[in-house]
Amino acid sequence: MTDFPPDTPRTFSRRQVLEAVPATALAAGTVGLADVVQVEAEELKKQGRSMILLWMAGGPSQFETLDPKPGTDNGGPTKAISTAVPGMQVAEYWPRVAKTIDRFSLIRSMTNKEGNHQRASYQLHTGYVPSGSVKHPSLSASIAEQLASPEFALPAVVSVGRTTGSGFLGVDYEPFTVNNPGQLPQNVSVPVPARRYRRRLGLLGRLEQEFSGRGGKTVVDKHQKLYKKSSRMVLSKNVAAFDISEEPDSLKQKYGETSFGRGCLLARRLVESGVTFVEVVSRGWDTHFDIFERITTLSEQVDPAVAALVEDLETRGLLEKTLVVWMGEFGRTPRVNSRTGRDHYPRVFSAAVAGGGVKGGQVIGSSSANGSAVADRPVSVPDLFCSICHSLQVDPRKEHLSPLGRPMKVVDGGKVVQDLFA
Repeated sequence: MTDFPPDTPRTFSRRQVLEAVPATALAAGTVGLADVVQVEAEELKKQGRSMILLWMAGGPSQFETLDPKPGTDNGGPTKAISTAVPGMQVAEYWPRVAKTIDRFSLIRSMTNKEGNHQRASYQLHTGYVPSGSVKHPSLSASIAEQLASPEFALPAVVSVGRTTGSGFLGVDYEPFTVNNPGQLPQNVSVPVPARRYRRRLGLLGRLEQEFSGRGGKTVVDKHQKLYKKSSRMVLSKNVAAFDISEEPDSLKQKYGETSFGRGCLLARRLVESGVTFVEVVSRGWDTHFDIFERITTLSEQVDPAVAALVEDLETRGLLEKTLVVWMGEFGRTPRVNSRTGRDHYPRVFSAAVAGGGVKGGQVIGSSSANGSAVADRPVSVPDLFCSICHSLQVDPRKEHLSPLGRPMKVVDGGKVVQDLFA
């Protein structure tokens, strides 16, 4: 098997040429070198682009992260601290992020309607509210479908922690889940010599042919496709990207000796190796009680890892083509409840983006003085998704046919937040 690292030139398929060249040229038979060069130029621009989603499962409080309101009735005891950008402040729990804020755009005017964990998380991963009739593809799957090379040995989508699947886009873009970041995933090492392993695959294929001929062709085709994809990974030298043991101890300490810290370091290694989309999940953000104690523990894990990730990507020349997004499924209520916690609140919340052509050191939108509503420049979920697609040069209006035959866009509605890229 041949591996294609991200900086290796590759050929372009007939399908890519047909999709990009005008139909009039095809009909007239006038497709020439210039048309092919145009296709190659567009494809080469996309190569190496990737995204890292830092997902705060449970819904992080905007008041204790990116939009503190000190000295107000709703602000609680949380103080604001200065950052590397004069006039920009974040909550006191984020000193490392504060020093790297010049790489980030903070969106303080995210707004949505879904206040249920399952529904909101699904929507913030797919762009669609749940529907009983359709299992929508995740945005990660749609991005990988347009950007990832099908010949590349590693999975196009990797998630450190459980996440939303690829829906009707199928197994090619299903996330490969890592439960223990920093260690080689289970079952990716070959217990026998590669030649013997390939012989076993050949035997398996012959055994399945009989079942295929008796009406099981669809099942066999899917099974063989999955085995081919998995075998390509385990036989590739690139699988070593999952092992962070060779990284310097000093760098590991910068990320933090936590599961989330190791996950962020793994994310950098994976995008450096050519993986298109990596999600790293931090759990515990559903802070209905004792929020001011719990945020200290949570931020001690996430703050150093986020800062180290952005600095590391920048040092290695990867940040310009790697979009980093920090967010959760919604925010928390302005008022602190009787259990010293905050409840679900999708009406206004915050997100942060860096890299991928995003202009750092700025704030997009604002919340009201008491944090109860958007005061300026509302950003919807479709707006954010369109902006992500713009950064990665992905077509948000590309349509896929659902199993019911209904055309569905990658992003339905929304506009690019142009200020992010000004």
